[in-house]
Amino acid sequence: MLSQAAVGHRGSKGGRPPVFGREVYRRRNVIERCFNRLRQFRGLATRHDKTATSCTAVITFASVLLWL
Repeated sequence: MLSQAAVGHRGSKGGRPPVFGREVYRRRNVIERCFNRLRQFRGLATRHDKTATSCTAVITFASVLLWL
């Protein structure tokens, strides 16, 4: 296996350079925080909804409660 130095992938501190954009990372972080807040609702966290319609309704209701 070749080292990073041999391949030529070196950042300013010796590791791999970041291959993501700041704006993309910020948007992803917002989405991850939203999912973590939605997990506070026990029904969503344990997936007790049987149908896609009821699951969508619970997600919508929980989102509205978080937004208010």
